[in-house]
Amino acid sequence: MPPSHVRIGFLGAGKMATALAKAWLATGHASPEHLAASDPLEQARAAFAAGTGAFVAADNSEVVARSDLVVLAVKPQTMPALLAEIRDAVTLRHLVVSVAAGITLQQLADGLGRDRRLVRVMPNTPCLVGASASAFAAAPTAEAADVALVDQLFASVGTVVALPEKLLDAVTGLSGSGPAYVAVVIEALSDGGVRVGLPRDVANLLAIQTVLGTAKMLRETGMHPGLLKDMVASPGGTTIAGLHALERRGLRAALMDAVEAATQRAIELGR
Repeated sequence: MPPSHVRIGFLGAGKMATALAKAWLATGHASPEHLAASDPLEQARAAFAAGTGAFVAADNSEVVARSDLVVLAVKPQTMPALLAEIRDAVTLRHLVVSVAAGITLQQLADGLGRDRRLVRVMPNTPCLVGASASAFAAAPTAEAADVALVDQLFASVGTVVALPEKLLDAVTGLSGSGPAYVAVVIEALSDGGVRVGLPRDVANLLAIQTVLGTAKMLRETGMHPGLLKDMVASPGGTTIAGLHALERRGLRAALMDAVEAATQRAIELGR
């Protein structure tokens, strides 16, 4: 069955659910009549409906009943209550995909039933512009067609990799939380530009394009980041002076610590 014919229901209509739904609509991998979402907050339901044209409801079981693929897009802290609520509604015909940080396949199986078809995915918000970095792990009960469908859906909005589940918390710490780190880096670069005299709009534009262009160059050439750094840093020049300042301030260690801290928090959320 083509993805656009699969009925997709989101339990939780927040930012990630809305971003995925909009992205799949934009790529033709979903259609409004085959989308649905539930959320206890009326504001979230209204925003999802306005952005997608999809059916929305307050009742989770109602959305499960009208779906083939159920996306669990609630906060990790509320997952146990959600699983208990929908346990009887989820049947063997449903493919259940969780995008909640830290929630393991074992926890999903314990909550819904050990024979349920389950996949755990860690996407990130750039899926909204077709540039997501996602990773997934499938339970043994998931069928080959389930894995292929998840891979196709998330590949349509960026890069996706299949990994052993034990690595998904690290994915959360790196690419799941990574857009926030990169946004801070861009903001800081822009602030630096303003500090040395650039207008704010010009500083923002140059900072964003510099990060975008660097990432594109690394992606398309396969070049190691260290090699690109060395290409830019000429002896005794401006770049090596800036790099020296970054090393003194511990930029690399700070980013490594951020990934580690976010990974540990993902592990804690799953306990």
